[in-house]
Amino acid sequence: MASELGSIDQIEAARQLLKASLEKSKRVASELDGTGPRLKKINKSLPSLEAAVRSFPMHESACLSFRDQVDGVIGPVSAVIKVHGTVSELETSLLSDPYADLSTYLLVVKRFEEALRFLASNCGLAIQWLEGILELLQSSVVSNDQCLLSVKKSLRILKELQALHGRARVNGGVLVAALDRLEAEFSKLLLGNTAPLSLSSSSSFGHEEAFITPSALPVSVVQKLQKIVERLNANDRVERCISLYVKVRVLNARRSLHALDLEYLAMEFSEIGDIRSIQDHIEPWGKHLEMAVKQLFDLEHKLCNNVFEKIGSDTNIACFARIVIESGFISFLEFGKKVTNTKRDPIKLLKLMDIFKVLNNLRSDFNRLFGGEACSEIQTLTRDLIKKVVDSICEIFWELPIQVESQRRCSPPSDGGVPKLVSFVTDYCNQLLGNEYRSILIQVLEIHQSWKKEGYEEGVLLSQFHNIMKEIGLNLDGWSKLYSDTSLSNLFMMNNHCHFYNLKGTKLGDVMGDSWLGAHEQYKDYYAALYLKESWGNLLPLLSQKCLIPISVNEETNQDLDERRLKAFNEAFDERYEKHSKWVISDEGLRNKVCQILVQTIVPVYQTHMEKYGVLVEKDCGASKYVKHTAKGLEVMLTSLFQPQLINYCSNKQAQAHLYGHIRNVLTNQFRFTLTAI
Repeated sequence: MASELGSIDQIEAARQLLKASLEKSKRVASELDGTGPRLKKINKSLPSLEAAVRSFPMHESACLSFRDQVDGVIGPVSAVIKVHGTVSELETSLLSDPYADLSTYLLVVKRFEEALRFLASNCGLAIQWLEGILELLQSSVVSNDQCLLSVKKSLRILKELQALHGRARVNGGVLVAALDRLEAEFSKLLLGNTAPLSLSSSSSFGHEEAFITPSALPVSVVQKLQKIVERLNANDRVERCISLYVKVRVLNARRSLHALDLEYLAMEFSEIGDIRSIQDHIEPWGKHLEMAVKQLFDLEHKLCNNVFEKIGSDTNIACFARIVIESGFISFLEFGKKVTNTKRDPIKLLKLMDIFKVLNNLRSDFNRLFGGEACSEIQTLTRDLIKKVVDSICEIFWELPIQVESQRRCSPPSDGGVPKLVSFVTDYCNQLLGNEYRSILIQVLEIHQSWKKEGYEEGVLLSQFHNIMKEIGLNLDGWSKLYSDTSLSNLFMMNNHCHFYNLKGTKLGDVMGDSWLGAHEQYKDYYAALYLKESWGNLLPLLSQKCLIPISVNEETNQDLDERRLKAFNEAFDERYEKHSKWVISDEGLRNKVCQILVQTIVPVYQTHMEKYGVLVEKDCGASKYVKHTAKGLEVMLTSLFQPQLINYCSNKQAQAHLYGHIRNVLTNQFRFTLTAI
């Protein structure tokens, strides 16, 4: 408690001292303002001085020659003497700490500067006149030794006073010490009121947005900093002031950015040759860049403008540019450039459009914050990044049909299902045509065409997707011919035409049109009919006598014929079931429809035959060995056909990784660009 009371007493004493200094500074101003009237008063006293000189008749002519010099020197000497006393008092006030009353201290500094300038100016004028008087006295035969000594002494004193201005502005001088105290107070105000921006983020960027709450300096602190800057600038000390400011704000910006966990920005290029190793960082990168620009650096820009507004906009921008660059902002742009340097890849196209979207959304902010000449490095890097992003997007997009065609040498799936390449490409095209990417893709294509002085047409975009689907169709035709089993080839074509027909209602389906979708529906039904006819059409006749080799009734009984027919059916059915159970119908609706047709076609005929054969079984127990399936058993077996292999994907990303990894494995190394992902 005693220490607290002591501190309060010290603050009160400092306040009283500064108050007294303020009163003295006001007296200095009054003295300065009264210099003119005093000069007039001195001028009026010159006749009496002249009369006194004339009291010496012998030397009248010599004394009259001093009148002009006396007239010129009396005023400046009188003012210098009075102001010098006030300067001495101000020096004591400048030795105090500006913290107690900064406004008063700044006013004292300003008054002290004005007094020094006044002394320097008036001392020079008085010295000039005294030197003239001294020259006259030394050359005059009537000169008085005492008068000569007085003039020389006055001249020496004035020169010492004139030197006071210079001594105050050198190291160790009163004014320099005062400015040092102001710089220290500037730094203290910054450090005492600056804190890293408060960061609150979610571990998942997909659902909850990360956000930063800006923490600006109090208005009163900004005003104090502004006044200190103005005073330091008046004494050519603004560079040291800026260095102090930049050092503190850069440290604060780095601490704020450090909370975002930006280690991925420092990844070496050798680590990210494949987009898969860096793609997970692109979404956070966009959010972090937006937070850095819209909140952190927008705040720094406003503070620079406020603190340094009294000394010119060039200083504001230069100070802000140093803060931005030294805090590590360039690493954001360099990361984007690293992404453009990865291997060309369809997924890279999507990620590049994500980057373009972020940069485009921040365009007005970039122009506002980084528009000055001091930010030329940021401007250049940003332009280069945008150009590389646009060029890479267009390059990958226009090569898509060629790269689809390059996969024609691959083998079709052994189960007759939809190739993963086909699923990937159609899903990929739907992404490009979706609400998220279509407008971005069009904007990028427009920009790229404008760089080439060419116009953009909407039909060009749609035509590209038609070309992609045309190449997929040619791939499917070629793959269908690679199957040695015609039934499997028909199943393959049925699956893929069904896949294309199912694009109805999607963005890609809308682009391809109703006639294209209708044609695939007809081909789907056509190949389904072929499959059923060629695979299962010759199964039911095995239960009739016509399908067996003609034999003599005398050689074989009816029971033997039934047994042969049933045995032939069982063998054919089991062979088909074993082979076709390894095949797949990808679309659930189509799969159920085909299975239903098989059940409705086969089971009733088999059940009728077994009802007749059941009589023989009752008469001859040995005949039961040919009863391998029940009607219900056949129904269960037929409805279980064509089921896809279930893969337990833990997440969508894992599913994509599995899919794209499979695609990658079937490609040859001679192609620089591949339809791979993640």
